Amino acid sequence: MNAIQINHLSKSYGEHRGIENISFSVEEGEIFGFIGPNGAGKSTTIRTLLALIRPDSGSAEIFGKDCMKQAAEIAKDVGYLPGETSYYDNMTVRELVTYAADLYGIKNDKKIKELSRRLGLDTSRKISDLSLGNKKKAGILCALLHSPRLIILDEPTSGLDPLIQQEFFTILKEENKRGATIFFSSHVLSEVQKVCDRVAILKEGKIIGVQKISELRANSHKKISVTAEEIPAGYFNLVGVTNYHQESHTASFMFMGNMGEILAKLSVLKVHDLFIEEPALEEIFMHYYR
Repeated sequence: MNAIQINHLSKSYGEHRGIENISFSVEEGEIFGFIGPNGAGKSTTIRTLLALIRPDSGSAEIFGKDCMKQAAEIAKDVGYLPGETSYYDNMTVRELVTYAADLYGIKNDKKIKELSRRLGLDTSRKISDLSLGNKKKAGILCALLHSPRLIILDEPTSGLDPLIQQEFFTILKEENKRGATIFFSSHVLSEVQKVCDRVAILKEGKIIGVQKISELRANSHKKISVTAEEIPAGYFNLVGVTNYHQESHTASFMFMGNMGEILAKLSVLKVHDLFIEEPALEEIFMHYYR
């Protein structure tokens, strides 16, 4: 059984684009990335999964249960961090978290104290006094306190400083090791690369690819930069070469194909410096968008 199963899901907002005919599945126990720029339809998909909005057509299931018809049952097994958090300003963090725990019918002071410590969150402070980053930490706490089977995160790291981000990723990996499935929506591709097994790429409300992170990299271009004593103009203009730039003694480009061709060309030159590296996930992503 899949943790999430989405079949031909569509949602529009009048003339404004939402999502169109989306289908994909998330296996139980995996960390699944959902990537695309702002406005691609990531939050619409998540809100439909959580029955916060109703789709125009198609279906969605979480752990085999219909997201619309069995939303209350599903909620017990899901931890959700929205992209934009909004809480009761007069509450303290402790009161907010206690309220959330009561909704789930649990008392988990040990986990609350541990997560608060690791995230550097002062639970005695009022919500109204918190920065964007600390409100995000409070949201993370509420999403994880009941040890859910499925954790849905919508742009979870916005507002978090780099050290807390790193600790957050460590916490996610621990939750996954415990058995939780994690659905991680982001437009920051380097984040997805750190934690996810597979990714779905969303463009203008449509899925344009679902791949393992390793496959996304393996099937991509190599990024090459070479500096030599002399490089004839257009020397590396081969089939498979893109983004070609040459200035004086340096040529840089992207290449997809048989690396033997590049090595044969390099062997003729008096090379001073050479870099061959995997492109960043951002560059792969832009390749998809082109």
